[in-house]
Amino acid sequence: MAAAALEVDRLSAGYGPTRIISELSFEVSAGGRLAILGRNGVGKTTLLATLMGLTTHQGGRIRAGGADITALKPSARAWSGIGYVPQTRDIFRSLTVEENLIAGLKGRDKAALEEVYALFPRLAERRSNFGQQLSGGEQQMLTLARTLLGKPSILLLDEPLEGLAPVICDQIMETVGQLAQSGEMTIILVEQQIERALDFAEAAMVIERGRAVWRGAPAELRADHALVDSLLGVGVR
Repeated sequence: MAAAALEVDRLSAGYGPTRIISELSFEVSAGGRLAILGRNGVGKTTLLATLMGLTTHQGGRIRAGGADITALKPSARAWSGIGYVPQTRDIFRSLTVEENLIAGLKGRDKAALEEVYALFPRLAERRSNFGQQLSGGEQQMLTLARTLLGKPSILLLDEPLEGLAPVICDQIMETVGQLAQSGEMTIILVEQQIERALDFAEAAMVIERGRAVWRGAPAELRADHALVDSLLGVGVR
């Protein structure tokens, strides 16, 4: 499946009657890389969950590859090409690595497992280990690998580096970078490690209280230290 453009128009969403995302609009071109930044609790995770259809839709439209997916259920969005790697590392802990991966094949031949084993040699070494036996970094690799087996055209990554050792962060971002350079998928990254997010992305958006308050190139954000401090509360080089 080829990369698809994502268009979000005046999107509002939350949980039940509670609104967390409000009138948010943005676009990502096919094969583009967008970093979504912001302090904790401003709605970044809710935005990705909304794109996946996991929240209460309260207004606006979502288009993927030109098709309106606003009314689709999460399962239908997944089959349409939306891949979601949640913050929670949702693996089957009582299944082996390989059994977890098979669950993500979406009808593809089992031989496709070799694609992700090539990307993540550590998983190949542990293919017979149960999910509960894996480290946090290995669980994150498994979650990402299982999603990639579905050949998504749009990949949503929610803080994939949270709580991981720097060497594992390097491995994961190297793999994600390879995927981005292939041009085969559009990638939206939510990440608290600002430096890594800006290194990866070709565009950035900062969210505050469920609204987009800044958009632009990573270099622009790096150059405005006062803006970074006021919006993110952290420094970047």
